[in-house]
Amino acid sequence: MNGNGNGHTNNSENKKYKFLFVSWEALSGDLAWQIQKEGHEVKCHIRDVSDEYDGFLEKVDDWKKYTDWADVIVFDDTGFGAEADRLRKAGKAVVGGSAYTDKLEMDREFGQAEMKRLGMLTLPSWDFDNYELALTFIKQNPGRYVYKPSGKVSSDWSGFLLLGKEDDGRDVYEILDYNKKILSKHIKQFQLQKHVAGVEVGASAFFNGEKFITPVLVAFEHKRLFPGELGPMTGEMGTSMFWSEPNILFAETTGKMEEELRKAKYVGYIDINCIVNGRGIYPLEFTCRFGYPTINIQQEGVISPWGEFMYSIAHYQDFSLKTKKGFQIGVVIVAPPFPYDDPQERDLYKDISILFRKSSVEGVHLGDVKMVDGVWRTAGRSSYYLVVTGSGATMEDARRQAYSRVENIMIINMIYRTDIGATWPQDSDRLRTWSYLDQVAWPPPLKIKPEHVQLAPLNSQSQYQEQKTQNSL
Repeated sequence: MNGNGNGHTNNSENKKYKFLFVSWEALSGDLAWQIQKEGHEVKCHIRDVSDEYDGFLEKVDDWKKYTDWADVIVFDDTGFGAEADRLRKAGKAVVGGSAYTDKLEMDREFGQAEMKRLGMLTLPSWDFDNYELALTFIKQNPGRYVYKPSGKVSSDWSGFLLLGKEDDGRDVYEILDYNKKILSKHIKQFQLQKHVAGVEVGASAFFNGEKFITPVLVAFEHKRLFPGELGPMTGEMGTSMFWSEPNILFAETTGKMEEELRKAKYVGYIDINCIVNGRGIYPLEFTCRFGYPTINIQQEGVISPWGEFMYSIAHYQDFSLKTKKGFQIGVVIVAPPFPYDDPQERDLYKDISILFRKSSVEGVHLGDVKMVDGVWRTAGRSSYYLVVTGSGATMEDARRQAYSRVENIMIINMIYRTDIGATWPQDSDRLRTWSYLDQVAWPPPLKIKPEHVQLAPLNSQSQYQEQKTQNSL
């Protein structure tokens, strides 16, 4: 078991607890359902309440009336940070949210500044609130750029990312120039980031208010709607992942956040998505909350009971997190008008049945779904209905299991990607060649003052672990 420095260990085994889930838009219902199936009591509050999870979970209107009832309060999104801080100071056990971590994710400029301050290798980026100034900048500084919304942006526009393909930036320039009037109405603050080629990969872990809980997670997101990374950006259409002891990728990114998260008393999940290549690891953005569909796929790979896990970290206790060996993938199942909000089209799919050729629902996780008279039906407004997971000793085994489960599902005009995890052979070769998956000593050895030891310069990535071992002697 991992030590956490305060003598606390997991003592919640076989006990039953009361969980209160608080959400803006029904994101964490599947986790709540899993915890309920483990025998715990669960209530959930959804601010933008609709019919999601009807027949699965008990919903409440005023969540604040139940804070004394709950043994654990779970916030599943950003925007609850100040409330989470207040409740923790009042002695409540809370998973999710802090003012600091909210700002890391929601304010790209602040997040990048923190990465740089803590020693991460950040890509050059420039923040704008004026499209004419941005166009002038691109013209004067030709290059390949990525355009990203920043600040407060509606969910409809938060996924409006432009990935430049021209080395002189002409494509991004023309798109912004021809669309600046409409963009300035919906995306008032934005960032231009230098583009770099490589493998997109995330390094993440759960944090218990004092330390990271290992193992850590390495994950590969697929955000475009169609296979081959074509089509519009979505929240995510699927993810492949595996659990690992801390490695170079984690140590050089998310692992550097430990002291700041401890100061913030943050409890929950944190991820840094990166682009990596032979020249370095470039962190792009924070996720300081459960990931979606990451949390669904994590249920495929975690053997430990989720109720006990959430209770333990909410009480700043250590936890021996048991996970499967091998790989997991998750495939998101949607229907029209996803990823857009067209009320007329959406209503065509309202209350449609979700049927299964065989009775098993193993590996099937809830999106916007309800149960009516024992039948699963579509619900809500997102057209994001299910996440289907699989696991295996190899990535191909995990793919085979997940897609066989997808074939068991019947939803009219359902849409899903067929290539989740398919690039693993190429991605893994590159990551291992660059040594980013090499394991390191964790927690890091105590830093020794320079006057006591002279460190030899590092000549290659492969010396990383060796140097850390020497420092600990």
